[in-house]
Amino acid sequence: MPRNDPTDTGGLFIGRRPGTGPLHYRGAPERGGSGRRRADAFAAAGLLALEVLLCLSLWGPQPVAWLWVGSQVDYLLDSVTAGITVAFAGMIGTLMLTLALASRVDRAWRILRRAAGHEQREGALVRIFAVTAVIAGLAFLFWFVILEGPAPSLAPQ
Repeated sequence: MPRNDPTDTGGLFIGRRPGTGPLHYRGAPERGGSGRRRADAFAAAGLLALEVLLCLSLWGPQPVAWLWVGSQVDYLLDSVTAGITVAFAGMIGTLMLTLALASRVDRAWRILRRAAGHEQREGALVRIFAVTAVIAGLAFLFWFVILEGPAPSLAPQ
């Protein structure tokens, strides 16, 4: 095939985009035994669970902790602006750190999945982040509308 074939260049005729090339091994990779592949699959499942926990912590525990820290700063300095600033900066900082950690865990998960015998090209972080965002949004909506919103005040007493 010509060097500019769209199937070889990622759909572009000007060259391959970085990271889109097919996987080429120097030689045939050595396959581990069935016990080793099972152990790798088990470790991959553990890393996937860790990724889920990291993403879930972004929507509940981390913001609540930083709101508490911000309230303490507000109390100590008698400055609402300082409390809000500390809480916001802390939330953004831990969000970035958590996503960087989750990205590294996702990379290790892909490697373990490949070692377990699966053809794993993409990570699961984007899907996990999206699903946990939807779950957190629905949980907040339930809390806001049903538990703390107009529903309790409309209920007969």
